[in-house]
Amino acid sequence: MIDIDLQLSVSDGQRRFDLGVAFSTDAPFAALYGPSGSGKTLTLQAIAGLLKPAKGHIRIDGRTLYDSQAGIHMPPSERRIGYLLQNYALFPHLSVRKNIEFGLTSWRRGLAAKDRAQVQALLESFDLLAMADSRPATLSGGQQQRVALARALACQPQILLLDEPFASLNPMLRQSLRTELAEVRRQWGIPALMITHDVEDVLELADVAFVYQRGQVAKEVNLRTAESREFTRAELGLEAVAEAPLKQKLRRLLLGGVS
Repeated sequence: MIDIDLQLSVSDGQRRFDLGVAFSTDAPFAALYGPSGSGKTLTLQAIAGLLKPAKGHIRIDGRTLYDSQAGIHMPPSERRIGYLLQNYALFPHLSVRKNIEFGLTSWRRGLAAKDRAQVQALLESFDLLAMADSRPATLSGGQQQRVALARALACQPQILLLDEPFASLNPMLRQSLRTELAEVRRQWGIPALMITHDVEDVLELADVAFVYQRGQVAKEVNLRTAESREFTRAELGLEAVAEAPLKQKLRRLLLGGVS
């Protein structure tokens, strides 16, 4: 269960942005969908512990990561969160293997035998063994994403946060990598929370989507039942049609209007 209720403000001295969002879900794959600047990334940063909210709470599977009333603000290193950044943030001077190991050594000294075995298993699982000693600059966009994903999973996280995971990829690669990401999530059996402004990401991957507008969650859409808190079939004026076409039409209609 992902349970989020937070308020925070950020300012650059001239402009101020207020974020106030609350949502909860036990869906395996949830999306935060909406235009750039609507507060999606701020939400992920707060969950990861990179930003401290002014008030509220953040709970993942019963673990409280932040609670303003209880005075809880767990350090990022203790939150058991895998975070895949939009630009992957791979270290250019480190090999593929060392990049993945960094997810285990950043808060520990040395690498235990079981951790080395874990890295080896990730290299094999993500088809990276042949390039284990290569630098990120020599890899394709898809290969870099797999390295970043393997690094995020190395510490065996409780949840996977994905920040626009396909934004920097060639459009020709996106469909195959969506399929690959979905399979990885199923194999690891951990929930994923993805932010995106691409409706195709939502339609292909998400079980539920929270639509962001101006720092708030404006709508919740169930992508498996094609239902929304705001719209019903009667309100849309739709006659009964074959189930699959209706679902596809509703998905696009419910997610439309956000660019």
